[in-house]
Amino acid sequence: MNKFEQIWERARTRKGGSKGLEKLLPKVADNRKLRSLGDDRFLSMMTRVINQAGFSWKVIDRKWPEFEEAFLGFDTFKLGLLSPEQWEAYTSDRRVVRNWQKIKALQDNLFFIREVARDHGSFGHFLADWPVSDQVGLLAYLKSHGSRLGGNSGMYFLRFIGKDCFVLSRDVVTALRGAGAEISERPSSKRDLQRIQDAFNQWHDETDLPYSHLSRIAACSVGENYL
Repeated sequence: MNKFEQIWERARTRKGGSKGLEKLLPKVADNRKLRSLGDDRFLSMMTRVINQAGFSWKVIDRKWPEFEEAFLGFDTFKLGLLSPEQWEAYTSDRRVVRNWQKIKALQDNLFFIREVARDHGSFGHFLADWPVSDQVGLLAYLKSHGSRLGGNSGMYFLRFIGKDCFVLSRDVVTALRGAGAEISERPSSKRDLQRIQDAFNQWHDETDLPYSHLSRIAACSVGENYL
């Protein structure tokens, strides 16, 4: 693997220097912040990224206050009391995306979050305690225990909720391959994902930067996203 400084310098050049690049870096929540979030916020974000998948993000963003209203603020206790008939009624509720698979994913993730919270005190405690050096393990856990949280949905959930993480956009993968990571153009195998994790761990050790920042800087270093 090449040193991250080469990628960093290329990104600074493309984005108008250090100050221009810094404005593009995502916010990262510390562990105390993650632990302070209610389980409703994690369920809300899971539902949001699942509904964004294959749909216009702008439409979901515009409708989101209606989602919050329809799904009772994603209160895990209140949603847990709904009858099967009440869940099915969401398929005709114009406030939400009337797709039963996505509504069922919300129902499944409700019970996923409640189960994790019983074991760890809250979902926030669980997420904060998972080491960032093993993001691939966390993604595998979300995929196997949650609903429709595999691939990009799992990564965007972590990014948007504030967990320090990388996101494997096309540009990030291109930067990794250009830096010497022996991975496929569309990495999904356990071998590829572990090599990606190893690369980000190495870059974090070199720079002490959050993984979210390493990921965004790598994305800004290649492709057509010039200033």
